[in-house]
Amino acid sequence: MHQQHMDLHAPVDLNKSLDEMSPEERMRAEHQLMVEKHKGHDAMHSEMVIILFMTLVIAQIILVEWKKRHYRSYAFVTLLAMWLIPLIISCTFLWIRFIIIWLIFTCITALVMRRATTKPIQGTTPRLVYKWFYFIYKLSYGLGIIGYLVIMAAFLGMNYIFAQPPNTWMDVGLMFCFYGLYIGVLGRDISEICSDKMAAAIGYYTPQGMPTRHLDQNVCAVCGNQLLVSEKEEGVIENTYKLSCNHVFHEFCIRGWCIVGKKQTCPYCKEKVDLQKMFRNPWEKPHVLYGRLLDWIRWLVAWQPLIFFIVQGINWMLGLE
Repeated sequence: MHQQHMDLHAPVDLNKSLDEMSPEERMRAEHQLMVEKHKGHDAMHSEMVIILFMTLVIAQIILVEWKKRHYRSYAFVTLLAMWLIPLIISCTFLWIRFIIIWLIFTCITALVMRRATTKPIQGTTPRLVYKWFYFIYKLSYGLGIIGYLVIMAAFLGMNYIFAQPPNTWMDVGLMFCFYGLYIGVLGRDISEICSDKMAAAIGYYTPQGMPTRHLDQNVCAVCGNQLLVSEKEEGVIENTYKLSCNHVFHEFCIRGWCIVGKKQTCPYCKEKVDLQKMFRNPWEKPHVLYGRLLDWIRWLVAWQPLIFFIVQGINWMLGLE
């Protein structure tokens, strides 16, 4: 380490261009130019560190108070920042893979959100919304597990079996974890928006709770389509469920009604039913650490780039380098 430090300060023939230098000479020349550029800037660098810490503290206080006093606007702005800032950064650095994945996710989610916010809501909409966001939940879960396994394999040295350097496997594992967490957080937040929009205007019933037409047997009371299996049979794709009021539903229809629509009544007769015991929302994690992890992801993706941009602006206005 000491020898390498001494090599960086060894004399370099500055009459040569960077193209004419060897890799070692180029590294020494760039290091010495950087040292010369920042020579005597210790006080300036201290000021920049103080500005960074002060901005982080003030921003944290503002965000906490904003979240406490006006949660809906905070959640909306955070979601918007999470959705757009990674795209702006990716376009700046031409990260094509992220741009393609972002476009696919955004286009499909926009179509689902349009169906969820269109009035009157069709009977098949809760099923569609639930299936899409449940797929996003499973996808994010799977990507996170794959990323974790790849990282652990790199720690155990399994990469050498395939003649790969460990940093390559670590990069791949972190990439899977990032996509899993990013898509998972976005899907969770967007599903809440869809559920808020749908909760007041969802269902196959009148406001008084009396059905406008007779419901035939073996017909789902949400979407109105035929039931393929009885409630006692095991379905290949989905099961059939009967509530305490004896109305029957497709599994995904009643799950969509319960989870996305945030309803605790039968979709057909509006009788009070405890649906939470039957269908647990996969997004409702009981562990406190999960909620903190989601907040940390939102902070990292949405607010940290904005804070660093503000710090850069302050440094530029004060003439700090």
